[in-house]
Amino acid sequence: MSLIIDVQQVTKRYGDKTALNKVEFSLEKGAPVALVGPNGAGKTTLFSLLCGYIQPSSGKISILGHTPGNSALFGRLSALPQDAQLDPRFTIAMQLNFYARLQGMSNKLAKKDTARVLDMVGLSDALTSLPSELSHGMRKRATIAQALLGSPEIVMLDEATAGLDPANAKEIRAIVSEHASDVNFILSSHDLSELERLCDQVLYLDNGHLKQHQTLNNNDSAGFLTLRMKQIYPEIMPVILQIPGVSQVTMTQDKEYLLTISNEQGKLTIEMDLLTALASHNWSYTQLINGKTLENQLF
Repeated sequence: MSLIIDVQQVTKRYGDKTALNKVEFSLEKGAPVALVGPNGAGKTTLFSLLCGYIQPSSGKISILGHTPGNSALFGRLSALPQDAQLDPRFTIAMQLNFYARLQGMSNKLAKKDTARVLDMVGLSDALTSLPSELSHGMRKRATIAQALLGSPEIVMLDEATAGLDPANAKEIRAIVSEHASDVNFILSSHDLSELERLCDQVLYLDNGHLKQHQTLNNNDSAGFLTLRMKQIYPEIMPVILQIPGVSQVTMTQDKEYLLTISNEQGKLTIEMDLLTALASHNWSYTQLINGKTLENQLF
């Protein structure tokens, strides 16, 4: 696999404040990568460094073999900030054409690429629409279309589904999933359940330090099942513990249970016994996950 991002001992200071402290990781071409961490962890600073908006105080960064901000990366690296806005005065097509022209495209090619990316996000009918004529979810998809102009190799999305209802958030996830084979996505979000559906790797920042860089659904999740219920059922834990092969049940958060499995080979049978037990008690569940959730893997 080819290396797309290489970060070596990167530190970023703002006066006396250290936003990032000796962060080091490398990413290869592949499935989407999650960037997570609490507020103030350094995620926005890292995004800005990767884009070349700011320079590190020390350390080195290589993006597709070039220093961030190098003209060789124009059209190859794209980023969508959380607060990205469309200009209310111009149609979607006019705005995307403008940004395509900034990449050096001819007017003819810019129009063609605008139509292409709007089709990618399901907004082919919005070419002549003003932002005010679109729903919040459609405007968010239009900004993602902007990030896809020019077929970039790396696209960084910061809180792409923030403030969206479940239906629109699902559409954004579908866009990422559909194009993940052609584009290397780096996604930042506070919604860990969303990221675990999309990403194969996670970078966990906390207080400027890279605490974890791991592959999701790896061997650390072997021997576990995660059950999410629609509501709390006080009697559920004793019932689950009666299932052969379940050695422990832990309530990890409201309406979520982590099951420790003593026999990984018999997990399918355990899953069937679990679902049978839930049905016999008329207990409704929302999700059964093979392994740990992203939150339980990180914390």
